Amino acid sequence: MKWIGLLLILLSTTFSYLAQASGPSSQAPLDLTNSLPGYVALAIFFVAYLVVMMEEYLKLRKSKPVLLAAGLIWIIIGVVYQQSNVTDIAKQALEHNLLEYAELLLFLLVAMTYISAMEERRLFDGLQAWMVSKGFNFRTLFWLTGFLAFFISPIADNLTTALLMCAVVLKVAGSNIRFVNIACVNIVIAANAGGAFSPFGDITTLMVWQAGHVSFSEFLPLFIPSAVNYLVPAIIMSFFLPKDAPDTVHQNVELKRGAKRIVGLFILTIATAVAFHAVLHFPPVMGMMMGLAYLQFFGYFLRTTLPNSLAKKAAMAIANNDEEALKRLGSVVPFDVFRRVSHAEWDTLLFFYGVVMCVGGLSLLGYLGLASEVMYSQWSPVGANIMVGILSAIVDNIPVMFAVLSMEPSMDMGNWLLITLTAGVGGSLLSIGSAAGVALMGAAHGKYTFFGHLKWMPVIFLGYVASIFVHLTMNQHLFS
Repeated sequence: MKWIGLLLILLSTTFSYLAQASGPSSQAPLDLTNSLPGYVALAIFFVAYLVVMMEEYLKLRKSKPVLLAAGLIWIIIGVVYQQSNVTDIAKQALEHNLLEYAELLLFLLVAMTYISAMEERRLFDGLQAWMVSKGFNFRTLFWLTGFLAFFISPIADNLTTALLMCAVVLKVAGSNIRFVNIACVNIVIAANAGGAFSPFGDITTLMVWQAGHVSFSEFLPLFIPSAVNYLVPAIIMSFFLPKDAPDTVHQNVELKRGAKRIVGLFILTIATAVAFHAVLHFPPVMGMMMGLAYLQFFGYFLRTTLPNSLAKKAAMAIANNDEEALKRLGSVVPFDVFRRVSHAEWDTLLFFYGVVMCVGGLSLLGYLGLASEVMYSQWSPVGANIMVGILSAIVDNIPVMFAVLSMEPSMDMGNWLLITLTAGVGGSLLSIGSAAGVALMGAAHGKYTFFGHLKWMPVIFLGYVASIFVHLTMNQHLFS
């Protein structure tokens, strides 16, 4: 660790010199885009992302490099701002990014808890058995999970939908790594595309809606471009699917008590989150946390009524002389919500922290604002909005969209819809470009990877270009 200490001493000395040279303090954020601290922070970020991309080969969890990078970037910011006597600005920016992450963390945690609860109640085992009994081959499963992801994500958001469909894929074809990877790529594309034509489908669409640039009904013209974005790569990928059926044995699966009711509670939780935003204008995470209370109270009900339920089932098994049923009843474990919480994919949640804090730091340094200003001052709005989508595949689309909204560029409705589309679907180009892709890398660890997604980027890009062309053609009347 000596090299870290030497690096910090060197940076501290350099920052002190730069601060003294900068003159009197200002209450505006410091512009460090052309300074050594800024260059060092940018280099740290890109090195961390390079390590994330190499996760498949290094066997290093993706949260580790970005957590370290986030800490180093904010050390750099802290030292510079302290030397310039404007620590409050950095502190406010840090708290803003922490709040943004807290909302994302709690939202994800509730969604992952519900999915873990459904899995524990054997809901996905039952869905797997149903699919096997229907004789679905890999091609049918590919299209079924893709279409479900596309049409559920506008309501349940792209992240939650992708996690749900991924759980189904892993249960049905978990042993076939090739199919799991291509099915997860398909799910990410479908979920991101479906979320682009609804204000509840993605965080970026929520941001545009909340800013008042696009009303609820005005998102509908993006439906066909979004469908094209999904269908173009899906049709091409379908030619490379395994020809056989899943290597599973048909079996009768008995759902555990309360499985279907938990699904109902999950739907109610999503509805509550939507109502909190649409009616009360509060962050949707408030509704999600209230939905966790639904699950906790239902878990309490399951535990308190478990003895009576077991007694009835045992009496029935004895009457039927069913020894297997008695053995199963002897191994029943009470439902525990907090055990479901512990099964959340914490590597993914910590990765999100690292990304939000890294990008938030780069934004404070001035790099996101610089990129947005150059694009919207020197380029046409259409070209800038297309580039925003490509950038969102590399850097998280949330801060990119935040930077654009902060600039308040003068654009017509057609261009606001264009940036909503590109920021939503552009993240599909890379697995790290969207919350859905990052979450699935954690849920299908080792089966759906960065490089497994990367090899399909050319066909995904075709869908990206096709969706933009369709929007520019069909919705031409929205451009002034």
